[in-house]
Amino acid sequence: MPDFVHLHNHSDYSLLDGASSITSLAARARSLGMKHLALTDHGNLFGLLPFYKECVKQEINPILGCEFYVAPESRFIKTGSEDGNKYHHLILLARNLEGYRNLIKLASFSYTEGFYYKPRIDYELM
Repeated sequence: MPDFVHLHNHSDYSLLDGASSITSLAARARSLGMKHLALTDHGNLFGLLPFYKECVKQEINPILGCEFYVAPESRFIKTGSEDGNKYHHLILLARNLEGYRNLIKLASFSYTEGFYYKPRIDYELM
């Protein structure tokens, strides 16, 4: 299993979806001999700093990411019901520091400009 890398993981920072603590995620990856691990919480980056620190402590390469909600058309269109199709899921991973900074920008705009039931981005932002 050491060559396998989980690239889609939610922590307890994925509200109503993830139940694993960051500490337990990193500890389990280490116990399995994994060298890399990604965190892709739903619509937020709240856990990335604790995740990064815990992975470094556990001698695991942290892969920083987010499972973004993407608006079907524009992040500025805010119509439909809560049960309607208001977004799609897209996982984005940072390759380097520039990628991490881009994740921060996308997450910030998802809350300040695209929020409609969920923090959303669109193709224009990407």
